[in-house]
Amino acid sequence: MPINTSPTIRQRQLARILRDLRVDAGLKHADAVAALNCAESKMTRLENAQSGIRLPDLRALLDLYGVTDPTTRAQLEALAKSANQKGWWSRYSDAIASAYAAYVTVEWDASEIYNVETHLVPGLLQIPDYTRALIRLQAPDASDEAVETQVSVRAERRKVLARANPLQLWVVLSESILYTQVGGPEIMENQLRFLLNASDEPNIELQVLPRADPMNSCLYGPFVIMSFPGQYESDVVYTDSPTSTVYYEESHDVETYTTLFRRLNSAASSVNDSRNLIRTALTEMARK
Repeated sequence: MPINTSPTIRQRQLARILRDLRVDAGLKHADAVAALNCAESKMTRLENAQSGIRLPDLRALLDLYGVTDPTTRAQLEALAKSANQKGWWSRYSDAIASAYAAYVTVEWDASEIYNVETHLVPGLLQIPDYTRALIRLQAPDASDEAVETQVSVRAERRKVLARANPLQLWVVLSESILYTQVGGPEIMENQLRFLLNASDEPNIELQVLPRADPMNSCLYGPFVIMSFPGQYESDVVYTDSPTSTVYYEESHDVETYTTLFRRLNSAASSVNDSRNLIRTALTEMARK
């Protein structure tokens, strides 16, 4: 199996789980190598998430590690199958950055997302015209084709909110986002109306952090916390900047961001009051 120099989040999770199961079973690296009758380098790649794992090998390791619960085994097999699974985003592999494709993969697998935004409407809640205007601002040299590709990807991403088991989305927006005229007043009016409608959806909780609230001083930048349905899939935190993308998977890092989200969630206006803040911004935007 080829070496993967850029493992997905799910590959890293599976690698960590297998390593922890081996250690918990009191077994050494050599014991796993012997069970698979393979080269030591293969086991090293598996535990470092540099390659996927075949189901026969996974089952052999679970037998060795004493994992007998059928539900647990089924969950780990599903995790292994999905680690390298291709989805709709593979159609855009030549047109979007690999880091973006990796994020979309994880986003689609998530069951819950907690999103804090400091400057922009989150991608899952952007209308096409807002996305177009945003890309024109961020990448003024982008071709029309490149812009429309990004718009199409955003539209595909939004389907996660309307699938059979819809994503549960919690968003905290800085109030200043409501007044930043991306694309001009008309586009922003439509975007704000979309946010109002989205906030009525049962799987979307949208809160606005008022500009005067002192918790704005804790907004170091946007971040996303993603949770997954399987018991062996730990939460992941995503942050980005114009030059880097960072995922945090260690429990202490995730807990730091989770605690910050709780504080922001408590400080932000209630859902109903947030709708009123959006309506106020909408009224002011209509006057421009």
